[in-house]
Amino acid sequence: MCGNNMSAPLPAIVPAARKATAAVIFLHGLGDTGHGWAEAFGGIRIPHVKYICPHAPTMPVTLNMRMSMPSWFDIYSLSPNAEEDESGIKRASDNLKTMIDQEVKNGIPSHRIILGGFSQDVTVLQCHGEADPLVPFSFGSRTAEKLRSLLGPEKVLFKAYPGLPHSACPEVRTKCIL
Repeated sequence: MCGNNMSAPLPAIVPAARKATAAVIFLHGLGDTGHGWAEAFGGIRIPHVKYICPHAPTMPVTLNMRMSMPSWFDIYSLSPNAEEDESGIKRASDNLKTMIDQEVKNGIPSHRIILGGFSQDVTVLQCHGEADPLVPFSFGSRTAEKLRSLLGPEKVLFKAYPGLPHSACPEVRTKCIL
């Protein structure tokens, strides 16, 4: 990707079927890549939207016994009070800003660029499976509460999905991009 400072491969891109007037930048979860998400978006795409699914760089992840895997930043622990990889988060944030800036240079207005992700915090819509064994449901609920306190309760929608584990079902994929 243009301006990639994270030594990751070029993103998986689903081009718009006609002139792109909007873009979705969608970040995958820990250990994954953008390929599967690009395939999912390809099946439900909106003709004027370009879907960009970047790949996180491969790095050792403390949480997983320092095994190397795709990760946007190091994760030390899932404890609510755990220290966070501030420099890694800043690096990922800077890279995301570079991607947004590139799309603006490509002619897509910034207000027509949506950021989303799986197993990430989403600004407006947050979906969480009630049966998630990896990221406890309470973490999702508390994240939504924190986002509401920062952005205002009317700007954050938290959707719970009974029986859904740490994955996305077709209903979640459709709601997340419409």
